[in-house]
Amino acid sequence: MGVIDEDMRSIVDSAKLGFVATVCADGSPNLSPKGTVRVYDDDHLVFLNQASPGTVANLRRDPRLEINVVDFLKRRGYRFKGTADFHGPGSPVFEWIHDWLLATQGPGYPAIEAVLVTVDRALPVDSPAYQFGHATESELRAAWAETYGVE
Repeated sequence: MGVIDEDMRSIVDSAKLGFVATVCADGSPNLSPKGTVRVYDDDHLVFLNQASPGTVANLRRDPRLEINVVDFLKRRGYRFKGTADFHGPGSPVFEWIHDWLLATQGPGYPAIEAVLVTVDRALPVDSPAYQFGHATESELRAAWAETYGVE
């Protein structure tokens, strides 16, 4: 069994946006939102380099990263720690995520290369409302859906 379980898959899918943290050459942090984070298999996440020169430069120098995904209505998610590897057009990884991009966004979106992340560790990210407010997921989802005016 891999690192990524069904709940993690569900959260990555529902979150629609992941935040990728890398380290700049001067040691400072870099955080970049990625709308293409997908679960590739039980041990890997993948996202596209569409317009990410800083993130890519950092990962080519130091492949360590963390990806955070949080379902904003459920107020919970995961932080995935791992290492990145690059896959260009023609590779199975690139073609898989590129096909998804075309199917969901249509033509016209750039796709330079795929960044395959080997996930070494996944930890939960939960709102304090679960622990201290004793809220349930359905209560939080309903409250935040009302706040944001979504269903």
